[in-house]
Order: sequence, then C-alpha cells, then structure tokens
Amino acid sequence: RLCGWLASQGCRRVRRLDLVGCVAAEMPATTVRRVMGQPHVQRLFFDREVRALLDVAAPAVGATALREAGVTGQGVTVAVLDTGIHPHPDFLEPSPRLEAFHDAVNGRTDFYDDNGHGTHVAGIIAGSGARSGGRYTGIAPGARLAGVKVLDARGSGRMSTVIAGVEWVVANRERLGIRVLNVSLGAPAAGSYRDDPLARACAAAWEAGITVCVAAGNEGPAAGTIASPGIHPALLTVGASDDRDTEDQQDDAVAPFSSRGPTVDGLPKPDVVAPGANITATNAPGSLLDRQVGAGGADYITLSGTSMATPVVAGLAALLLERNPGLGPDDIKRLLMETAGDLGADAHAQGRGLVDGRRALEAAAPAEPASGKSRS
Repeated sequence: RLCGWLASQGCRRVRRLDLVGCVAAEMPATTVRRVMGQPHVQRLFFDREVRALLDVAAPAVGATALREAGVTGQGVTVAVLDTGIHPHPDFLEPSPRLEAFHDAVNGRTDFYDDNGHGTHVAGIIAGSGARSGGRYTGIAPGARLAGVKVLDARGSGRMSTVIAGVEWVVANRERLGIRVLNVSLGAPAAGSYRDDPLARACAAAWEAGITVCVAAGNEGPAAGTIASPGIHPALLTVGASDDRDTEDQQDDAVAPFSSRGPTVDGLPKPDVVAPGANITATNAPGSLLDRQVGAGGADYITLSGTSMATPVVAGLAALLLERNPGLGPDDIKRLLMETAGDLGADAHAQGRGLVDGRRALEAAAPAEPASGKSRS
C-alpha cells in the first residue's frame, strides 16, 4: 500500500526491502513532510552512499599449512557483496567454482567487474593461483563463489542497493549453499546499530545462519571510526594488520589506516585483524582499478585496505565450515576470536588480535555442537 502511495506522490524507484521492513524511494524534497505524516512511516533514513573500502598473507594466518593438509573450503559457498567478479582463470581452473551471479546495479546475468575491487576480494577468498604457479593462491581455493554486484564502476552505490543484495543472499542461501558473506564495503556510521538499516540487514543474514564478515573501515588511526555495517555487535568485524611482507608474526602490527573503535554505541570493535597491507590477488583486466594502478591487464594487482583483510577471514570461515559443517556464525566468530594472536596493540585497534587459522581449525572439532543462529 505504501509503495503505491509513494509512486502516486511522484516518488521514483520505489521498492520494498522486506529484510529490514523498509521501503526505498527517490522523492522530491517537497514530498518529505507528506511521507512523514503517513501512519505506516515511523522514521526516514537518508539512502547514504556506500563505498568499497597472497603470497605472504596466506602463510601468515596459517592457511597454507591447512591447504597442504587438504582443507580448502570445499563444499562451502562464499557470497561476495561488491563490484562484481571477473571470470578470472583462478576461478575457473583447475575446475569452475563461480556458482552464481546477481547484478543489482545493471541487471546483467554474466560475471563481470567494471571496477575490479570485487575480483580482488574474491581472489583473496578463493583464487586457485593457477596463473601464478600457486604463489597467489587464496585462503580457501576449494570454496565456491557467488558474486553479488551492488556497487558501480566507481566502487560506490546506495545503501538500499546493498540491502537488496543482502536480501538476495539470504533468499538463495539454501539453493546455493551460501554459508559465508563477505562485505568489504561500508559507509560512515550515522547512528546506533539498532537503527542502521544496513547493519540490521547484515544482522538478519547472520540470524539466518550466514557468517557475515565485514570491513572495519579505512579511517584510522583515529578512534571511533568503525564504519557501518561493522558497528553491529553480532557481525564479525575485521581490521587490517601489516605483515611487513614476512611470514613471521613477530613483526606484524595493526595497519595505520585500519579504523579503530569504539563504535558510535561505545562498543568494542573490531573483533579481529588480518593481513590487509599490500595484498596481491586477482585482477579484472580493463576495470577502473586495473587502469588506476597501471596494471595493464596483468593477472594480479596489489591493493591495501580492510577490504583486503576481510576476505582473509571469510576464507578462514570457509575452511572451518569444511572441517565442521555444523558450526554456526557465533561458533565461527568465537573460534577466530579465542585463537587470535595478540599483537600488543590496544583492543580498539586489534580486537582480540591477528587471526590464526591453524589454532582455529584445531579447535573446530566436528564433534562441537552447532549453534545455528546468533546468540548475540
């Protein structure tokens, strides 16, 4: 009923966002007062702009040893909410693992990435390293990928589009076997997580049994800079560490750009950190990032940010789920936090510390009871 009324008032692009009980629309400023007077409207939110925020990274978190032990994320689908995924050879060889693609921006059905950010993120999660002789293999090279394009060629988009992408993931989780959602994007937190529609949407995905890994943001080292949706206490919020281009964790530190807590609600975040400085992964030839960094269509590019740290954790979540499919999101979050290594930094910078895949997998015994849903 509200959608029809909005359309009659000259509003454009009206659509329901059932996951968070909202309706998105573009409206003239003269319509705002009339909309607020409707009995079914409790609050108005501005449709904020959302932006896209491994040769050493994988060994640094123990992923290489796990691959050598035969744990690769097989049987787990990771959804990548981003700028799309280019059909890179590392996702097609030695066997195709591109499971599905949903384009909420342009409505295309083929895999593509006109920005390149999503392809890089996907490669960190599940690239096979086929074009690099295994050097730039992702954390979980046996995992399948579902690409959900919610950001445009510039790496930006609207909160409502991102929420629609989360809805698609939740609706298709059983059909595609989606157990993990990577969200390497965000927007400045404008208020409490209780009222933030994007944070609430990601929390609904968590409650549906999907482990949601979200970027802390790149506004550090200032305090109180955690981005939405990473402000939600239930989600697994990831900051970035700098591994100094070595496998030895003794010289690791929290990256200066990594956003710090507390959140706008005064809650501790991030939860953990993972390597996010100078990470080399799959490139999308001809994309905006390919041109900006002067890669010239090369197979791989090197980027930094909490956007790069988050898929490291998403990949580890896929490995844990292969080992013990009964784990719920809360179980995975607890395992990764309890086994993280202290970097000696403030808790609002490092959370519980640097993720450690070896220790987490050892603790993820198949006999551990599943929680299924969030208890946060």
